[in-house]
Amino acid sequence: MNGAESLLRTLVGSGVEVCFGNPGTSEMHFVAALDRVDGMRTVLGLFEGAVTGMADGYGRMAEKPAATLLHLGPGLANGLANLHNARRAATPIVNIVGDHATYHAQYDAPLASDVHGFARPVSGWVHSSASARTVAADGARAVQAALQYPGQIATLILPADTAWMEADHPAPALPRSMAATVSTEAIDQVAASLKSGRKTMLLIRGAALREAGLNAAGRISATTGARIACDTFAPRCQRGAGRVAVERIPYFAEQIVEFMKGTEQLILVGASPPVSFFAYPNKPSWCTPADCKISYLAHAHEDGPAALEALADAVKAARQPLHVGASSRPDIPTGPLTPETAGQVVAHFLPDNAIISDEGATAGGGMHRFAATIAPHDHLALTGGAIGQGIPVATGAAVACPDRKVICLHGDGGAMYTLQALWTQARESLDVTTVIFANRSYAILNIELARVGAGKAGPKAFSMLDLHNPVLDWVKLASGMGVEASRAGTVEEFASQFGSAMKNRGPRLVEVVL
Repeated sequence: MNGAESLLRTLVGSGVEVCFGNPGTSEMHFVAALDRVDGMRTVLGLFEGAVTGMADGYGRMAEKPAATLLHLGPGLANGLANLHNARRAATPIVNIVGDHATYHAQYDAPLASDVHGFARPVSGWVHSSASARTVAADGARAVQAALQYPGQIATLILPADTAWMEADHPAPALPRSMAATVSTEAIDQVAASLKSGRKTMLLIRGAALREAGLNAAGRISATTGARIACDTFAPRCQRGAGRVAVERIPYFAEQIVEFMKGTEQLILVGASPPVSFFAYPNKPSWCTPADCKISYLAHAHEDGPAALEALADAVKAARQPLHVGASSRPDIPTGPLTPETAGQVVAHFLPDNAIISDEGATAGGGMHRFAATIAPHDHLALTGGAIGQGIPVATGAAVACPDRKVICLHGDGGAMYTLQALWTQARESLDVTTVIFANRSYAILNIELARVGAGKAGPKAFSMLDLHNPVLDWVKLASGMGVEASRAGTVEEFASQFGSAMKNRGPRLVEVVL
């Protein structure tokens, strides 16, 4: 048994079942070991940014880490943007990054790089194996580190000689970290503040945005009148009919200020106070009222759902939660095809228990107004703001949940960053429907150009934000990677094409021309 095989057996024994990869020469012993070890599904991605995004989507839905297999520092660097998003989502991921053999490092070969330097900003744990006989133990520690609650990225650097030299045996799985219990003092303090009669907002993130936590929050709201909110880009939120509805914090700074206006106390459950996404001249960065009292019911490493349930008991909350969405499927709209009517079509056809990977940007908000009353679903947002997440996250979510329909809502500009994931969807026969909102522009940047006070823009400035000349042809792009594709220019065409996709399995793409 060599180091690579001992590592692979350790990963499988520690509960890692999927490896998303784009390997190179230094990883070939790990690749060869895949045929000698049962229990690891391998998924090939054609670009490392797609690979890391897939691992993010898988981890958010499976609630355990996948492995990535990346080639040296440059391969890891190609995946950093979606590792940044995964870090913001607190997604558990184990990166396996090959490196030159230890004795080869002295020669500064062309692919030599500072792998530690690339890994550190996105990783909660980084380690380089020093010996084939320690690789297995290092792998077990990597999985344990990734599972440190609420989840983080662990990067294990594997020099080529530690992969090919003789090893002893796999390492046993290590204990999994559990969420810390919130103190009774914190619960009592927040309960007392809720009884004060001040206007209160519960700002929730993480596991508390699933049914148990939301139900407890709804009960608290029914008794105390507290508003229930979540971040603009929450990693995963369960929405739909029969679930407690959550207000979503707006995107722009002045909208957040208006949203928070009148809030006298803010109670945080796994969340942080809302701030502006960017700094703008003459606009606030801190968006909570200056006189608002901020209390932490649960920090990110603590058990938010249990804290909300304990708080509900402490305030003697009503048995039935408030703000539960009643089932109401919107009609298929008429009129021109716009972001709003397209969103209504998606809401109409959305099946039960679907997963939505949302990077619709300026065009994707049309269905949010129906989120509380349509079929129950999970919503996965662009947590770190680095575009190019949507298609890979949808792909990874479909690997994690093969029996659920996955819908990806994506702007055309951001989708070009990682469209290679469509090829993986076709190769793996994944049940993902991708909706491309084709407005032929980085539309959000046209808005931002006017907001940042950069002065009057001219043709050169606008050309940097325009996606015409030539126009992207998403039907050909998707078809070229093996995904059935169609184009919709009217509401009727989109309803027919999207409705068909919801009735059938397999990868599909619909380009919505706006």
